[in-house]
Amino acid sequence: MVKIAIVYHSGYGHTAVQAEAVRSGACAVPGAEVALIPVEERERNWDVIDAADAIIFGSPTYFGSASSQFKAFLDETSGRWLEGRWRDKLAAGFTNSAGMSGDKLATLQQINHFTMQHGMVWVGLGLPPGNNTSTGSPDDLNRLGGFLGAMSQADADVPPEVAPAGSDLKTAEYLGRRVAESAQRWGTGRSSADVAA
Repeated sequence: MVKIAIVYHSGYGHTAVQAEAVRSGACAVPGAEVALIPVEERERNWDVIDAADAIIFGSPTYFGSASSQFKAFLDETSGRWLEGRWRDKLAAGFTNSAGMSGDKLATLQQINHFTMQHGMVWVGLGLPPGNNTSTGSPDDLNRLGGFLGAMSQADADVPPEVAPAGSDLKTAEYLGRRVAESAQRWGTGRSSADVAA
């Protein structure tokens, strides 16, 4: 059994849809226990987050950065950082913006940098770029060509019932599954190392 916490903020619902897709992918891995936690509910879920083997972080990209609500959550972890409480946990990230680029990479880098400060171990997307040849399609996984984490795009004037696109949600599912599978391998490896010591 591995425990996965998905902690995210969603301003207009699009990132929440992406978070649900990440959850779906992680839940598809046998033995994965997955908690979906909006940052607004963090106070009553700190124990769940702390107990997780892997934490997947998600935020919309606003003006080339994570949302202020998500950043407030990051700032509140300083005590955990001081204690090294999340050291060696797996980490991953996802983000959504209205623009095809929208500077989503900057948000994923911000999340990655945060997890590195905590001593976490980052799990990237692990997919080649989709839709980058004449035979490619917008339906390809990783159509936005992200490597650090899962990216999705949703037009600002459409509801979350319409966007992000199906391929972006399938990419988010892939990330969730990859993290859950990695957590199983990482846990087995740590257990073996503990036995050897």
